[in-house]
Amino acid sequence: MRTDLFPFISETFEDVALRLFRYQAQHNPVYGTWLQHLGMDLARQEAVTSLMDVPFLPIETFKTHEVKTGTFEPGAIYTSSGTTGQTPSRHLVAHPEAYLKNAQACFEHFYGPVDQYAWLCLLPSYMEREGSSLIAMAEHFVKQSPVEESGFFLHGLDELRYRLETLELNGVPTIILGVTFALLDWAESLEKPLSLKSTLIMETGGMKGRRVEPVREEVHATLQAAFGLECIHSEYGMTELLSQAYSFGLGRYVPPPQLRILPRSPENPLDWAPLGSHAALNCVDLANAESCAFIATADLGKVFENGTFEVLGRMEGSDLRGCSLLTV
Repeated sequence: MRTDLFPFISETFEDVALRLFRYQAQHNPVYGTWLQHLGMDLARQEAVTSLMDVPFLPIETFKTHEVKTGTFEPGAIYTSSGTTGQTPSRHLVAHPEAYLKNAQACFEHFYGPVDQYAWLCLLPSYMEREGSSLIAMAEHFVKQSPVEESGFFLHGLDELRYRLETLELNGVPTIILGVTFALLDWAESLEKPLSLKSTLIMETGGMKGRRVEPVREEVHATLQAAFGLECIHSEYGMTELLSQAYSFGLGRYVPPPQLRILPRSPENPLDWAPLGSHAALNCVDLANAESCAFIATADLGKVFENGTFEVLGRMEGSDLRGCSLLTV
């Protein structure tokens, strides 16, 4: 392995990833076709000894093809939200209970048992459509909470405020999981700032076309001031991945053990970018065993020597990248 490139990839992780690569290359027709277009036949696939030589599938493929490893009837089909007129991504999942178990493992790796928290979920754009993997995860977490105040809030901010005040009064550890634009709307509606002591706020999902996209530092500063918190947590996840990374308020995400983020060149998607540089982001998600574990996302950011990463934006025209090679 070329550890001089990405020292945060262990030999164990690479070994599992390479085994999964060879299996998916042979049993995932879409990924196999992509490899053939790149000139990687069976002999070249078998000769790969480094994760650095594995091609990553453009994430837009989930909009146009059924990305499946093996033959199965999906137990769930998760879809992306997107914006009006866009084709959503579709992630076919054979065993949704495995997705929920993995999502829980990702969270608990950083925060401890799910059932130690009250869960207040402010996810309006996700609740208003079918097929959200985030809603499935949040429902799974809410069901495990022993606290009766846990639940979802579409527009009832007064009820949300009442339950939050009850939990704070009783010192119950609480997580507010909210889509970014809804948290900002709530913050701006407060007559005076709150002073939360037992609660952390975890933002996810961005603006979803509801507001102009501000920089993350501005979002966090607004929420910190409104809710009396020293930091705002964030979740990094997407329809096409079954694992999630988390940020604890310092602007960097930390991936769980089954996920690694790698920097690729924004100009040439088959080349790598140096650590710490402005790069496009590739994801190796070992939980994607039944779809594709090697995803070239449309996100831009930086990856650091310890494996943490920042997300700085999205690539322009990302829906067009790579798909022309996948006409089958």
